[in-house]
Amino acid sequence: MSSEERVQDPRALVFGQAAEEYDTGRPGYAPELVDEVLAYASLDGTTALEMGAGTGKASVLFAERNARLLCVEPDPQMAEVLRRNTAGHPRVSVEVSGFEEWQRGDRRFGLFLAATCWHWFDPARRWDLVHAALLPGGAVALLWNPHGVLDPDLHAELGEIDRRYGVPSSPHATLAADYGDRAGHWADGEEDPSGWPQAQCRQDGRFTALRSLRHGAQVHYDTERYLSMLTSISSYRVLPAEQRERALAETGRLLDARGGGIGMLHLTDLFLARRR
Repeated sequence: MSSEERVQDPRALVFGQAAEEYDTGRPGYAPELVDEVLAYASLDGTTALEMGAGTGKASVLFAERNARLLCVEPDPQMAEVLRRNTAGHPRVSVEVSGFEEWQRGDRRFGLFLAATCWHWFDPARRWDLVHAALLPGGAVALLWNPHGVLDPDLHAELGEIDRRYGVPSSPHATLAADYGDRAGHWADGEEDPSGWPQAQCRQDGRFTALRSLRHGAQVHYDTERYLSMLTSISSYRVLPAEQRERALAETGRLLDARGGGIGMLHLTDLFLARRR
């Protein structure tokens, strides 16, 4: 797939249509792993670069720890919410651009951060672009927050709704018990760009000190918050509006009938590496 084809992927262009739902409904990341990133990176006053920052789910956590952070986000509507969420942090700045088109100039950074967006970057270029953006010894931190449904029966019923309405993927597509016990287990064996990056990074050879870490916790979403999160998911956003609304309404009725929400295993998986 060419870079042009990836830029035109409709799933990558729909988040701004639901920027507020994304901000209120999407989960964040484990603060403990943010501390791990900063300890690993040892920024010592250098600036961190966050690419694909969204509405600031990760950005705010780093800003609260006084990191100097440049956030780059391709969608102007998402960037508007990002600016609002980081307005109280003067060490944070925001630029609107895609990764491949971004004009870095002669700037280089002590940390490259990407949270649940690595799969949107061109796999043929992303390691080159990361390497070019980092100072020697600079760190790479890639974050994901996969979910798993705790209740097997509810998982099966939700899967039936998804199949009926043609929803290809969703946060409830995986049963919590199916996750392995290590970071990135959910991506084992995948060849698509969303797979765990450790093998590609090791093969690249320009990075060292590779580490993988995981934090897990059980969380409960009430029906309203869970539907808000689903509204921001790309696989729902690309559905015809009427089909999407019917799928969400039926999902909401099921969750209300099953106690008014859904229990999930919420993971934060972290991959770390350092430019040689």
